[in-house]
Formats: sequence, C-alpha cells, structure tokens
Amino acid sequence: TNNHVIEGANSVEITLNNKKTFQANVVGRDPATDLAVLKIDGKNLPYLEFANSNAVQVGEWVLAVGNPFNLNSTVTAGIISAKARDINILRSDSRNGLPPIESFLQTDAAVNPGNSGGALVNTKGELVGINAAIKSNTGSYTGYSFAIPSNIAAKVVNDLKDFGTVQRAFIGVSIRDIDNELALSQGIDDLNGIYIQETTKGGAAENVGIKKGDIIRKVGEYEVSDVPSLQEKLSSYRPGDKVLIGIQRGEEEKEFLIELKNRFGEVALVDDASSKLKNELAASFEIVSKAELKALGLESGVRVKELGRGKLLESGVREGFVISKIDNNRIYSESDVYDLLEGRKGGVLVEGKYADGTEGYYGFGMP
Repeated sequence: TNNHVIEGANSVEITLNNKKTFQANVVGRDPATDLAVLKIDGKNLPYLEFANSNAVQVGEWVLAVGNPFNLNSTVTAGIISAKARDINILRSDSRNGLPPIESFLQTDAAVNPGNSGGALVNTKGELVGINAAIKSNTGSYTGYSFAIPSNIAAKVVNDLKDFGTVQRAFIGVSIRDIDNELALSQGIDDLNGIYIQETTKGGAAENVGIKKGDIIRKVGEYEVSDVPSLQEKLSSYRPGDKVLIGIQRGEEEKEFLIELKNRFGEVALVDDASSKLKNELAASFEIVSKAELKALGLESGVRVKELGRGKLLESGVREGFVISKIDNNRIYSESDVYDLLEGRKGGVLVEGKYADGTEGYYGFGMP
C-alpha cells in the first residue's frame, strides 16, 4: 500500500473483497517512495504477478482497482498517458534523509480518494503500478492520476522484507535536468539526458572517471531523458551492484561500469533491522489493538512480546510493556522502533505502559 495511507495510524486493519478483516502488522515503510508493506495471517490468498514497468508503453490500456469514496472493489479503465512524471508531492525520509523518488506512471483511469494503495494492472492482469496520487484543484479526479511503477514497488517490497530498510544505491553525483538556458550556456544540442553538476569525492562516479559536465544518457540498456527516469532506473539496484552508465562528453559517447554505493559511500548493504541493532535490543514485538490502546489511554504503541538479554531487558523493561514513544517520537509499528534507533548514539528514553496501566520510563545508551 502507500505510506501515506498508514502513516500515523494507531493500528492497521485490512478488509478483503470477501469482507473478511485482519489485523495487519507493518513490515516496513518508505516515505521516499510512498510505499509500505503490510502482513496478515491468511491462507490461500490470491495475488498478482509483477509486470516489468520498464516495458509499459504510452497508450497501453490499464485498469485501476480501489475503494474510492468507500465504493469497494471499484475498477476503472484508462491508458498510460506518460511515464517518469515528477509532480513534487513526496518528501525526504526524515528518518534517514533519503531523497524522494518520483517517477510516476501517469494515466487517465479515474482515481479518487480511497484508491491510494490499489492496483494498476495491465490487460494480462499483471501489476504495473500502485495507485498513489491525483492532480486536481478540487481533490477529486479531473483526468490525471499517478501510480508508482511496479519495478520500484517490487524492489522496495523485497528490501523491506529482507532487510527492514530500503537499499538505495547511489552513483555519487549532483545532477539537474537540461533546459534551454543550460543548453545554450554549455553548447548542448540534445536536451535529453541528465547534466552532472558535481561528482562526490571518492564516489562511484568519480572512481571510474565520470566528470563534471558529463551528460548521463543511459543506465544499463535503458535510455534516460531526465532526473525522474534516472531515479527510477537506479532504484532497481542495490549497493554493490554494477551497472553500465552511458555518458555523453562533448561529441564523444562513453560507457562506464560503476559499482554503486550506499548513502554512506560504501558498497555494503545496510541491514538495520535484522542484524546488529536487532541483536542489541534482543526483543520481539507485536501489534496492539485499537481497543487495548484506548483502554490504556495511548494513541499508539507496540507490545514487547519476548525479551532476551539485551538493552531493553537491562534497562528494566518487562515483557508485555507497550512502547508508545522513543525519545518523544510516537511508535506505530515494530519498524518504527528500529528506524528511530538506527545510527543513534548516546542516551535513549523509552516510555509506555503495562497492561494494568502502570507507566514505565526506561533509559539506555546506544554506542
């Protein structure tokens, strides 16, 4: 689903087409792409295959599925109107500073409030996108709707499931689109491509000889014409992956094999929720129902289900404690616990309540 659908929720409930309801656990979320992964305990559930959104063509027919205005399981039809749209609605992830990725599929399938997080499928029934936004002055559909491409969604889903965080890969450059003013000042004839303003010292691009003033034309086998299309293509890679970057340098075309890096300038994967931090806390968590939270007078929280020898146990936390805040930041899911503590140094304050209403405040240090 979309991050904006569940962000700030005390608890998440999923209702299926057959009217069955499930309490959902938030596996993880990524504000930078407006995606979130939910998990329910169900059996024999139907599912969709991911299509290759790179292969989607402008003019191709698509169907949008959702619950606009609580009209359950509504299906609307339209075509792909454009690709790699940046409509400037997403924000950076405040937890780690990662910049937003906006490279939407634009369609004219009718999408309204309630469609967010729903499927955009092709005529084969394959998932080509996750409906996310509309462009309107009224708040309702006026002919323009936008979906997150399936290739971005598939990568984010797999990363959140496997690592608890999104593995963003970087080439180490400062970039901009090419407009008429830049083209005239730099003598550029073809305005398609991405202009490199600076390279990061010791970054992936500089290491292979890419320079300021180069123009990125291709990523792998795909041509890129602007910043959103470049972001979309790079979003399918992880740190440590190697990719051919096609460059225009003056009249010369060059290709560079780049080993992509993470946001720390390293080729290693960032494994925040399943390795060191998880071992340090030595705890498992579970969701708390809305009724329980209300009875405790809490707006949000996750329950400590089991404790091993780790920082929470050493600070005095006991099993059954509902963590509502960490350093005054509200906790809505297990992933919030890890996201807030990732890279944290110094003292940490955890607060919440036990089932009998007893308040608890616990402190511990992070290395």
